[in-house]
Amino acid sequence: MTTAPAELLTVPEVMARLRYGRSKVYDLIRSKRLVSITDGRCRRIPAEALNSYIRDRIAEED
Repeated sequence: MTTAPAELLTVPEVMARLRYGRSKVYDLIRSKRLVSITDGRCRRIPAEALNSYIRDRIAEED
């Protein structure tokens, strides 16, 4: 059984999906509320990490 590779998003893609500014996205990464990985100088956010952040925010509002 094989699993699909994780979709990795760039910071601008996350900014567009959340409609947040660059500083806000990097603040979320620094505070570990949004998981990211780096490969050299490239920072990527797994799509599942973004989905998890959104679910957590929705749960906080309930």
